[in-house]
Parts: sequence; C-alpha cells; structure tokens
Amino acid sequence: MSGAAARRTGSLRLGSVAGAPVLLSWTWLLIAAAIVLAFGPQIRRALPELGAGAYGVALGYAVLLALSVLVHEVAHALAGRAAGQRAEEIALTLWGGHTQFRGAHAGPLGMVFTAMAGPAANLALAGLAHLAARAVDGPSVAALLLDVTVWANLLLAAFNALPGAPLDGGRMVESAVWAATGSRDRGVEASGWAGRVISAAIIAAALLAPLLQGRTPDVLFTVLLIWAALTLWRGAGDAVARGRWGRRLAGLRLADLELAAVAVPEHLSVAEALAHADGGRRAAVAVDGAGLPRGVLDLTAVGRLDAAARAGTPVAAAAVALAPQAVLEREALPEAGPELAAVLADPETPVWVLTDARGLVRSVVPRERILAAVHATRRP
Repeated sequence: MSGAAARRTGSLRLGSVAGAPVLLSWTWLLIAAAIVLAFGPQIRRALPELGAGAYGVALGYAVLLALSVLVHEVAHALAGRAAGQRAEEIALTLWGGHTQFRGAHAGPLGMVFTAMAGPAANLALAGLAHLAARAVDGPSVAALLLDVTVWANLLLAAFNALPGAPLDGGRMVESAVWAATGSRDRGVEASGWAGRVISAAIIAAALLAPLLQGRTPDVLFTVLLIWAALTLWRGAGDAVARGRWGRRLAGLRLADLELAAVAVPEHLSVAEALAHADGGRRAAVAVDGAGLPRGVLDLTAVGRLDAAARAGTPVAAAAVALAPQAVLEREALPEAGPELAAVLADPETPVWVLTDARGLVRSVVPRERILAAVHATRRP
C-alpha cells in the first residue's frame, strides 16, 4: 500500500533505500505476536519434533511477512524515483506499510507504474519462493517457510491490487478517471468510492459466506476481516474527502479573492484613511515611513467609532496588524487552484496584502473571502 502519512514516532530505523529512511513501527510487534500465537500450535502439530521451537518458526513467518511488505514498499520507492518522485519515508506498521513521496506524479501513467510496482514485486518474490520450494523434499522447516513466503506474497499482491483506495489498485482507478476527465481530484474521489464498495463487500463476505455454506463463522477470523475492512473504509473515506476538497480548491481564482487597496500613512486618522479609501470601498493599508505595510484598517472596528472618534483615532490603532509573511508580491503568486490555496493557507493570518514588484500596495485578500469562496464552490 502506498500513500502519504505523517512521519512515525516510536519507530526503529532499519536503514535507508533510495535515500529514504526505512522505519519499523513498534506496533508491528502486535502483528508478530498474533502470528506466533496463531501459527505456533499449528506448526507444532505438523512438526512435533520441533517442540517449543515451533514458535520460533512462527516468528520466522512474521519476519518473512515483514520482509515481503518491505520488498513491496521498496518497489514503490524505486518506481517512484524512476517516475520523477522522491521517497521520503518507507515504514512498516501495524497496518502493513506505506511509502511517503515528495513531488507531483508525472501523470496517470507514472502513477500506475509506481502503484503497480509493489504487487509486481510480490508476485516475483512468490515465484522465486515457489521455485525454491520445489527443490525441498518432504515436510521441513525450510518447506514451511518457503510455502508461507509464496502465500504471503500472493495475498499481498492480490489484496493490494483491489481497485479501490487506499490500496494500490485504487491508484489504477484514480489514474483512469484522471486520464479520462483531466481532473486528478475526480480520480481520487472515484477511487475512494470504489474502496468503500470493496470494504462493504469484504464485510458482507465475512458475515454471509459461512452462513450460506451452512457452517459456523470462525469468530477470530471474522473479527480480523471486519477490522481490516473498516480500516479500508476509513482510508477510502479520506480519499473521497480529499477529492471533494481538491475540486473545491481548483475553483479558487486570485482575481476573485482580492480587493482593491490603497496605502495610507499610519499616522493619519481613521477619518482621513477612509477618505483616501473612497469611504471604505477600497481597503486602507497602513504603511510606515518606509512605505512598508503594517496593518489593514478594520472596518468592523471603524463601525463602532462615531465621527469624533474617527477624526481623533490614528489608523494604526484601528488596523489589523500584519506579520511579515502576510505581505506578498502579487506577480509571484499562482493565479488559481490548490497551488494558490497552499500559499494562502496560514490560519493565523486574517488578511494578506499584495504588492507590485516595487513593493507598492496593490490589493488585499481577506481570509474570510477565501473561506467563503471555497465553501461556495459547487461540485458539478
């Protein structure tokens, strides 16, 4: 499984591949313990001569599973690098694994190449283990370990190839819709809905299949399957939300967000600033002696002042203070879309002042206009 995730804490660094640190989360120990407890007794029955050593072989199962997941994720990292992305982190966790990338996908084909590299690597590993198993005669520890390697990799490949987010097959859906519509966000949302369908199908199969076959469901197996399906449902829901939000951000246009502004010396009174700003029809930006923006006149605060107070109050006292990062050069900004939203994303900045290349005030972008534009965008 590939995807973005926050850098894990409480992890053991195993090394690095393609410049990306390989991290083993301590939560992986829970999976290892479950495998030992589930398979230890079965191995002891199959090879009674092992005695308690059967649990050591079961631990080998867990290690081989981890290595199979690692091969899967390394394949993602290498394929991503070939497609122009840089892997930032490879992690093995309670949920399996993930590879976190930096850099945009080259396009739908690059996404497919990166996503399918993981399952392809597992199929190749299963094939090699199968060839090795054919050379082993009779029941033995080596035969058990090779068999579990074959089945683990076949299951990893098949499961991750399911066509829905957050699995690798979801990237296939995403890239297909992206290629067909020209909108990656539509692809993300479609892959999320496909993932929800797969999750629901897994839950239905876990509950109904045993009943239709006239047998009692295995409680532990059913619980684990439903738990996995609910995890997928959550990831699929995140994809649906990301796609919808991305489509909203795609509708942002800087020209629709900015308001005309005029620079006024900060020592002027509020009344004088309003006169310079056509009575409030333009935003009044208070500037210091060097012409640097220091604040934007707050019309809500001005509305609480009577005429005498406006005449006696300096504009700086009724202005929203500006942090240095709130002053941006207009021509250096993206004109639209998620790139623009990323620049204007600071929730602590109530208003941005835009200047020309000479540093002269041109316009302002209040944060409230950004939020209103995002929430007013209709998804077709």
